[in-house]
Amino acid sequence: MFSNKYKKIYKIIKKYKRIVIARHIGADPDALGSEIALKDIISSTFPDKEVYAVGYPASKFSYMGSLDKMNEEYYKDSLLIVVDLPDKKRIDGVDPTKFSYSIKIDHHPYIETFCDYEWIDDKASSTSQMIMELVFNSKLKMTKFAAERLYLGLVSDTNRFLFSYTTTKTFDLVSKLIKETNIDFTSLYPNLYLRPLKEIKFYGFLVNNLIVTENGFGYVKITEETLKEYNVDAATAGNMVNEFNFIDEIIAWGTFTFDKNRNVIRGSLRSRGPIVNEVASHYNGGGHIYASGCRLTDFDEVDKLVIEMDNACKEYKKEQI
Repeated sequence: MFSNKYKKIYKIIKKYKRIVIARHIGADPDALGSEIALKDIISSTFPDKEVYAVGYPASKFSYMGSLDKMNEEYYKDSLLIVVDLPDKKRIDGVDPTKFSYSIKIDHHPYIETFCDYEWIDDKASSTSQMIMELVFNSKLKMTKFAAERLYLGLVSDTNRFLFSYTTTKTFDLVSKLIKETNIDFTSLYPNLYLRPLKEIKFYGFLVNNLIVTENGFGYVKITEETLKEYNVDAATAGNMVNEFNFIDEIIAWGTFTFDKNRNVIRGSLRSRGPIVNEVASHYNGGGHIYASGCRLTDFDEVDKLVIEMDNACKEYKKEQI
């Protein structure tokens, strides 16, 4: 017998002829993977439905699949499913209030309610994991195409199963996914980890310009001029934040990149102990306790955040004594 939440979500999906799936701005593999996979799953289960996965495209993750352009007529008598997004202000490309009904599926800590039905599991490793769980506990049909995207999304958000919120449930679902779809998961890794030489050279810049505070917060400021010099974009810079995970002298770290398209500084914060989402929430951001993003107006504001993060590192060290 299906659990109530799986049964309820399945029934709502079954009810609507037109379904729009959206996620957060600044898409990452988990957001795109869960969004594009869910579209394929619903379309395969209900071939007569109109299903759209919308949002600003991310060329770096084009291997995930194509996105649909949002149309005003899609709002009429439609269902919205929001994935990998805890707060309304960061939704990409749609107004959730214009839909007939809305569902949220998210693994971030709760921030606000903005959908009619919300399934939040902040113990899940990724939203991709939650989509696997939904499919395996309902009449929705898993496809090989969807399985590959969900695997990539989960591997990316767990950093190859390194992060603490990787659980036995994560491995159980991944094992079931591989057994039932027979995906060649090892062949998928180059999509995530193969890089052009310019990015490797840019990584050298990040390492050489890493500043470490007294209490172990490491950070790099990345200007528009630097992006031009190395011919990389702001998204690429932000996604390199995980490269600093195993530096002994730092316990939390971040990259702060000027994004010309949005005229903001994009901050990406990570940690091996200090809580980062509370600091990120002070700067138009949020996320997980050890992995968060934020939006800052200028590099002067970055300096203020650095002070807060250094204090967070200091307090964390005191607690470990």
